[in-house]
Amino acid sequence: MEMTKYSYALAKKALEMGAVRLSPEKPFCWASGYYMPIYNDNRTLLADPEARKMIAMAFSEILEKLGFDPENVAGTSTAGIPHATTLGDMLQKPVSYIRSSNKDHGLQNQIEGLGKAKTYEGKKVLLIEDLISTGMSSIKAVKAIQEADGKVPYCLAIFTYGTQQGKDAFEALDPKCEPITILDYNYVIQIAKETGYIKPEQEQMLLEWSAAPFTWGENHGWKKEEK
Repeated sequence: MEMTKYSYALAKKALEMGAVRLSPEKPFCWASGYYMPIYNDNRTLLADPEARKMIAMAFSEILEKLGFDPENVAGTSTAGIPHATTLGDMLQKPVSYIRSSNKDHGLQNQIEGLGKAKTYEGKKVLLIEDLISTGMSSIKAVKAIQEADGKVPYCLAIFTYGTQQGKDAFEALDPKCEPITILDYNYVIQIAKETGYIKPEQEQMLLEWSAAPFTWGENHGWKKEEK
C-alpha cells in the first residue's frame, strides 16, 4: 500500500497516544474471545487537533491521487463521523452518516443527512471509516449507500489490520468499492521498530500474527475464550 506524506507522523502519533497498542507478550482479548497482540482505538486520536487535521489531509491527498471528487462524504456511525465531518468541511461537501441499522422509532432512518430527498440521487459518495478489520461493518455501510442510490467506489479508513477476511469481503462486493487506508498493520510495525516502541525479537511474533491472526493466540499459548 502506498503511504501518504502524513502516514509516518500519524503512525508515530497513534503509537504515542495509544491509538495503536502492541503487546505480543501480553496480548489483548478481543470481543471475539481471540487473543491478539494488537489493539486499535482510533477514537483516542480525536483528543489531538493536529492528529484530526493530519487524518483529513491524508484523506484529501488520497482523493487527489485517485482523481475522485465526491459529492457527499459519508461517515460510519459512530467512529467515522468526526473524520467525515472534518474532511467534508475541508472539501466544502455535504456530509451524511450511516447507522449500523435503521432507527427503531421516528422515520426509522439508517442514513442521516440526506435532506428531504432521503436518497443520494445517484451522486458520488465517499465512505469514511476509522478501522477495517473483517470488513463487515464497512460492507453494510457500502450496501446502505448503494440502496439509497449512491455511487460509492471508495472506502477510506485510518487503519486496517489487513486480514484476508476483510480483503475477501470487499472483493465480493458488486458494484465494487475499493478500501484504501492511511495506515496498515505492517507499516505500523515497521514504524514501531524504527522508533524503539518494540524490540527486534517482538517483531517476529507480530508478523506471525499478520499471517494467521485467528490461530496466533493458541499457537503462543493463549486459547480462545468462549464468550
